[in-house]
Amino acid sequence: MAEVVVIEFAAPNAVELYNKVNKELGWNGVPDSAAWPAGMSSHVSGEKGDKLIVVEVWESQAAQGEFLSSKLGPALAAVGAPDAARIEWFDSVMDIHSHSH
Repeated sequence: MAEVVVIEFAAPNAVELYNKVNKELGWNGVPDSAAWPAGMSSHVSGEKGDKLIVVEVWESQAAQGEFLSSKLGPALAAVGAPDAARIEWFDSVMDIHSHSH
């Protein structure tokens, strides 16, 4: 069963840092298949003031941990991102995707 992680950051420039991390990861907007982490099936982010939240669906916490240690952690460090204010895991209940045409 897939697992959902909610990661929240609080910083005055949270969105700017998020964009810099994406650039470090080679995502530059939407990740292409070569940059998409193994085991991650979805990623969405949102902001409100100084808060940024990221919600991802992973095949397992171990898959996310591998991405964190190999790519995401170094990218966060490279841009001087603060530690996450919140990281919380949930069991996936339903996975629905909406596509606009």
